Amino acid sequence: MADRLSPGDIAPDFTLTDDKGASVTLSDLCGSKVIVYFYPAAMTPGCTTQACEFTESLDRLRSEGYEVLAISPDAPEKLAKFRERDALTITLLSDPDKAVMTRWGAFGEKKLYGKVVEGVIRSTVVVDEEGAVSHAFYNVKATGHVAKLRRDLGLD
Repeated sequence: MADRLSPGDIAPDFTLTDDKGASVTLSDLCGSKVIVYFYPAAMTPGCTTQACEFTESLDRLRSEGYEVLAISPDAPEKLAKFRERDALTITLLSDPDKAVMTRWGAFGEKKLYGKVVEGVIRSTVVVDEEGAVSHAFYNVKATGHVAKLRRDLGLD
């Protein structure tokens, strides 16, 4: 597992495919603040709650200069179904080989029901306008995370 990112680190650039088949590159968003969050699987209860909470907050986040990128190992086709089923407006990106997740410290060993397993570590990293990490949260809870993030960013 790669080291976790910390405030002040330069966020590793990436290009991933979204649910519509288009390429999205982090560095193309330079000049904007970007919330990058990693989640295990589309259309599961916790991941759905988190995605819906980000969608509900998206207009407010954008008004404060933030974009939201949601990354999972799911294929673009499954992400498209997720968007349609739950009326999501956030950008959904596919990282099937988990290379971006690994570089960002969001894939590796974690505890699941008391056992150590390898998998996606639910994480959120905030990148500033210059491409540096301003906040990094690992092992976050799906429910209520967006509200806590908004408080941490001084948006509430």
